[in-house]
Amino acid sequence: MSNEAQNDPLEFMKGMWGNMGFSLPGMVTPTFDVDELEKRIHDLKAVEGWLRMNLSMLQMTIQSLEMQRSTLTAVRAMGQMAAERSAAASEAGEAGAAPDGASPFAQAAMWPWNMMQQMQTQMAQQAQQTQAEAPPSHPEPEATKAAAKKAKKQ
Repeated sequence: MSNEAQNDPLEFMKGMWGNMGFSLPGMVTPTFDVDELEKRIHDLKAVEGWLRMNLSMLQMTIQSLEMQRSTLTAVRAMGQMAAERSAAASEAGEAGAAPDGASPFAQAAMWPWNMMQQMQTQMAQQAQQTQAEAPPSHPEPEATKAAAKKAKKQ
């Protein structure tokens, strides 16, 4: 080893790290080279952008899973309602006739419409429950209030 490496601990460490097959990590030794600093800043900003993108993707995934959960809850509720209605219809059928005097399959064309109405009602109830749990931090605009009143009437 040269006398310079023996007298300068930094050079000694660089020599040890270099002999291991990989260079000394950049954060351990500060640099005074402006170009090297610019390169590090550029690299770190690229990593920051990548992390932000991954965070956004994670947030979108969480939101989509929450929407999926809400949809499944609504579908389950509709399934339970349909099962209850069919049970009531079958009991009424045993008694002689369906409650409305028709087969439950007579209105099959209206099932999608009824299902959507039930989903809308349940989603509105969930929204009201969420609003009741966490009051808004700012007053609602009049248009939003009017839309909420219209949704309640339906």
